[in-house]
Amino acid sequence: MNTDQPLAPIFRHMASGLFPSTTETYERGKTIFFPGDPAEKVYFLLKGAVKLSRVYEAGEEITVALLRENTVFGVLSLITGTRSDRFYHAVAFTNVELLAVPIEQVEKAMHEDPDLPMFMIQGLSSRILQTEMMIETLAHRDMGSRLVSFLLILCRDFGIPTSAGIMVDLKLSHQAIAEAIGSTRVTVTRLLGELRDQKMISIHKKKITVHNPLMLSQQFT
Repeated sequence: MNTDQPLAPIFRHMASGLFPSTTETYERGKTIFFPGDPAEKVYFLLKGAVKLSRVYEAGEEITVALLRENTVFGVLSLITGTRSDRFYHAVAFTNVELLAVPIEQVEKAMHEDPDLPMFMIQGLSSRILQTEMMIETLAHRDMGSRLVSFLLILCRDFGIPTSAGIMVDLKLSHQAIAEAIGSTRVTVTRLLGELRDQKMISIHKKKITVHNPLMLSQQFT
């Protein structure tokens, strides 16, 4: 999992600036912001994971990214240079703790620190890569392949090496996984059970360990 990145101390410093910053907590499944909400804050993810999704007119909701600790989000207005409303639906994928910084404070810091915009772009580039991976995952018609692709993304972004394999350092309910990949809890429970029976994964206290990610990717995707 990521250690502190350069943005972490910068955002903690911004929290003591002229514009008041707040620490916000959300329980799993709670909305942080909806599409169309005014973009008044930039968020720095201190603990947990956040799911970003696009909501379409037909009511379909597609996951585009899972954000990990030490990630900044809600920055689209800063990158485009025009104040706009929220584009994504941001939901707490686990219990989360956020540092919410008023957008005016971030704009002021970006003028004062010429390196900050580049850090922002690097973070956004990483998220674009993950969005592409999520789109590839959701393109699988077979739900088993879709689940495996999602597990491999979790290993990459939230994985910790252990003697047993790569442990995903998130407590994940079957319902949360189902919502992320557009499936049902019953189907996810069955598929995870099959992977466990085949010794591909193990689950302890809602944390999934993938014993051999390479073998999993070769056999099931």
